[in-house]
Amino acid sequence: MRTKSLKQNKINVVTLGCSKNVYDSEVLMGQLRANNKEVVHEEEGNVVVINTCGFIANAKEESVNTILEYVQKKEAGDVDKVFVTGCLSERYKPDLEQEIPNVDEYFGTSDLPNLLKALGADYKHELIGERLTTTPKNYAYLKIAEGCDRPCSFCAIPLMRGKHRSKPIEELVNESEKLAAKGVKELILIAQDLTYYGLDLYKKRNLAELLEALVQVEGIEWIRLHYAFPTGFPMDVLEVMKREPKVCNYIDIPLQHISDAILKSMRRGTTKAKTTKLLEDFRAAVPGMAIRTTLIVGYPGETEEDFNTLKEWVREMRFERLGCFTYSHEENTHAYTLTDDVPEEIKQERANEIMELQSQISWELNQEKVGKTFRCIIDRKEGNHFVGRTEFDSPDVDNEVLIDATKHYVKIGEFVNIEIMEASDFDLYGIPVKP
Repeated sequence: MRTKSLKQNKINVVTLGCSKNVYDSEVLMGQLRANNKEVVHEEEGNVVVINTCGFIANAKEESVNTILEYVQKKEAGDVDKVFVTGCLSERYKPDLEQEIPNVDEYFGTSDLPNLLKALGADYKHELIGERLTTTPKNYAYLKIAEGCDRPCSFCAIPLMRGKHRSKPIEELVNESEKLAAKGVKELILIAQDLTYYGLDLYKKRNLAELLEALVQVEGIEWIRLHYAFPTGFPMDVLEVMKREPKVCNYIDIPLQHISDAILKSMRRGTTKAKTTKLLEDFRAAVPGMAIRTTLIVGYPGETEEDFNTLKEWVREMRFERLGCFTYSHEENTHAYTLTDDVPEEIKQERANEIMELQSQISWELNQEKVGKTFRCIIDRKEGNHFVGRTEFDSPDVDNEVLIDATKHYVKIGEFVNIEIMEASDFDLYGIPVKP
């Protein structure tokens, strides 16, 4: 009979939270694989590493529940060890050690060498840019910076991720070349704040120059921008977007609110007039671009009038993509000193109202696509449909293009021209056509 000590350790990495966490998990898995460790992503394994999120209340709850679930499995003898890393343990390590002591060890967001050591592996510096990607083979996230220097009142990210640190252009080009060699066709650029990219390294905002370098990478056909801060946005980026077909006509720019009083309290460094002008400039510079934004409702002191200003503005702006969150009162943030005075049910009602308004806008904008042909990337097959996206859509958060798999065949991971036959609020239905 084999004893437990002879058992080969299989490390299961469980990822919670945002795309930046997905990226961190992929780096961890790449390091483990280079150390000849058997590693899987969200499958069965006797050693579990949970990469947590600590951003807002719901995310923290999900992270804590996942830790408890694996601690129970450990107590039942189904797993041998449980390690916790990521934002939640960066932010609440002492509390977690006290509340859930049966975790083997807790690590923060910049503790990768120590986490690897605990897993019996060495941190390999020469592996810069090497990752074990967990996304479909045709796209990957490219994290161009870590941390954030913005003073937003509601946000705990600087507490968990530290100050803004850009990665050098040559390092990012190298990483992109390795991804392209593996068949990645679309890079999704992520950071806490793309707008700030380069200020620390090059003493100027250098996102446009980075894009110029990345479009040279052979095999990469789409480059998509996520999480750009509105204040100080480098407008030369739009020139590159317009000129370079590889840079998608798409930008994710979280605006959070539009009432001047709320923007001031949120410490966003902008006003309604400036934000509106910025978006008008975007659309003038790159006609037809898709703008994605996120909003927060129920922030401390948000009056009915503030909310109506926001709602009216959403109606006027007709964003191509929009998400809405209810405010989460986070300790150690500047807004925590304010009274969380909007009742939970009002927050939820306001979020629902915004999303209802947006679904109507989205439906109307989607109807305009019917009869047109778009170049789409095919991500996967689900049930009886192949699922693809246009350049105006990011994975997991935006519209999808559905192709009936019982009638048509398209190759997963490839670009296909799709004629849109019909459209709903958030989905397009189409058929493949010859270019």
